[in-house]
Amino acid sequence: MEGRARHLAALVACALVVSACTSPSPSEEPPAGPGVGSTSTTPPARDGQVTLAFGGDVHFEGHAARLLDRPGGLGSIARTLRAADVAMVNLETPVTRSGRRDPKELENAGDRYWFRTRPAAVGVLADAGVDVVSVANNHAGDYGAVGLQDTLAAGRERGVAMVGAGRGEAAYDPHVVEVGDLEVAFLAADGVQREGASDVWSASTGRVGTASARGSNAAGLVAAVEAASARDQLVVVYVHWGREYQSCPTQSQRLLARDLADAGADVVVGSHSHVLGGGGWAGDAVVAYGLGNFVWYHARQARTGVLSVTLDAGGAVRKSWTPARISPTDGRPVPVTGAARNGAVADWRARQRCTGLAADRGGAQADDPAYGSSVSRIDASLADRMRRSHRPGCPVALRDLRHLRMTHRDFDGRARTGELVVHRRWARQVADAFGRLYDAGFPIARMRLVDDYGADDDRSMAANNTSGFNCRRVAGQRSWSQHAYGAAIDINPVQNPYVTRGGVDPPAGRPFVGIARDRSAPARPGVVRAGDIPVAAFARIGWEWGGAWVSTKDYQHVAAPRGR
Repeated sequence: MEGRARHLAALVACALVVSACTSPSPSEEPPAGPGVGSTSTTPPARDGQVTLAFGGDVHFEGHAARLLDRPGGLGSIARTLRAADVAMVNLETPVTRSGRRDPKELENAGDRYWFRTRPAAVGVLADAGVDVVSVANNHAGDYGAVGLQDTLAAGRERGVAMVGAGRGEAAYDPHVVEVGDLEVAFLAADGVQREGASDVWSASTGRVGTASARGSNAAGLVAAVEAASARDQLVVVYVHWGREYQSCPTQSQRLLARDLADAGADVVVGSHSHVLGGGGWAGDAVVAYGLGNFVWYHARQARTGVLSVTLDAGGAVRKSWTPARISPTDGRPVPVTGAARNGAVADWRARQRCTGLAADRGGAQADDPAYGSSVSRIDASLADRMRRSHRPGCPVALRDLRHLRMTHRDFDGRARTGELVVHRRWARQVADAFGRLYDAGFPIARMRLVDDYGADDDRSMAANNTSGFNCRRVAGQRSWSQHAYGAAIDINPVQNPYVTRGGVDPPAGRPFVGIARDRSAPARPGVVRAGDIPVAAFARIGWEWGGAWVSTKDYQHVAAPRGR
């Protein structure tokens, strides 16, 4: 992306479309509302730079609907949005009073929701300084093609560009903003599960729908980025992606972000998970995996903010984070001030750890290999290593155990190879379960045989080691632990301690005892929550989670039911 002749490209564009390179004077009325594939202008940027501001998911449901009738609805966060040359958010609702509910037959019945709002919503965003809106998400088509067309029309009426939807290939057309000698192309696409079979969820020839980045459709998005970059434009991509309530990026997110950056994207941002994710650098491109909720109808995931990125003719040069919290009374984002602001910024920066992104422009990134696993018998050499964890009198013979080597992510987002020993009955299924954790981006601090800690469970937990087989008794009892049968695994013991009336093991896990662990609780790397990826992955093979126990809570523990 170095050495782009942006000024020359701008002059060529002016020769083709003279009016496109002329900024209106302050006394002139704004041009007709921009839509997909359109071009708009802003006053020249200072020193040949352009500043962009990004917010996350926007809804006007529940008490957030009050903002529709309130002057200056978004409040003081608008100052941050207006300070940028261009501001962009994801509108997670159609703007319509027409159409019929799309059946969403591909979504789980219990997860089907339909939303819509009034045209005043677009006015609230415009008044707050929002210039571009992504409508490529899993709610834009809630009321079918009619509702989506109404949404695009509302944007044109109010002068807010809507990207990520259109008729056929036009769904991938960028909205181009000219700022001085710079051109910025804004694109958007939806990468989460398709909710219905209708065309509205993935634009097809002659049919209106959203731009898709699912599977092979991602090639269309990458091609659109390449085309914009070839026109010497700065390129921004807003992707609706990730897993709900998971702050670390999935493997597919990481690979798509890398492909988009390689294709010429200067900024890649996204939302959908409802929690803040990490941000950093993929080469010369800024990537922010999760911007969280922004204007929302509840404050259960209250952390939010505005990502600001400054670019020049060579691409992105710096980024900053303005933290905010969602108001529980009206759903708008309220900037964090005072001493709390530094802590909120530090929290956002810390989320970069599990992304694999570089902390600095052009810095080294973690690699993204495909998941790999192997299952082998316990040979003589390994048996010698395991002489502390397996001994005469154990309830399982060595011939019935298997040694697993598996790829996992550490807390810095790097791919590691770990090892576990489990019963042969569960070996392949356990390897598949950890494959799902890897694909979901769930981090594992370390994964070593418990023998590396002298088969001492306390030492292994203190090292935050994820371990399997260990021929030991249940703590304080004479019965064998499920670990002694190779039918249990402890995951990230520090983040997921064993809690009893008598204490907490390991002691380093005390800060994690009182945290919320319901599925929609604030995400923390490596923490296991109810319905979370580890719980679901092991439930698929019939294993149970110790965090669901009544008298004690063994949050690290997943195991086969006794007798199986």
